[in-house]
Amino acid sequence: MIGIMIIIALLIVLGIFLISGKGSFLIAGYNAKSEEELEGYDTVAVCKYMGKIMFSLSFSMMFWVLGDVYKLTWLDVLGVVLFVGIITFHFIYANKWSRFKKQHNF
Repeated sequence: MIGIMIIIALLIVLGIFLISGKGSFLIAGYNAKSEEELEGYDTVAVCKYMGKIMFSLSFSMMFWVLGDVYKLTWLDVLGVVLFVGIITFHFIYANKWSRFKKQHNF
């Protein structure tokens, strides 16, 4: 349980750092792109989105802690279902329709 609480705290700290629009170097794959590729993306929007993911995952993990404290298995199951659902939703949402590409108004 203490390990999960440490992970939750780390996710919250990362979320605060990312939601401020900084920390793009922490995003796997994004930091490996060339400068030319990065010019087409809205870096601040990507960072803020990843910060929201960190907050939503830490929220779902809170159910694991509550389930352990109150010895309620259904809270653990709810937390896992939320965790998997959040990851699935964000994976589909972020990769569909080039969501974070900069819009050029010519």
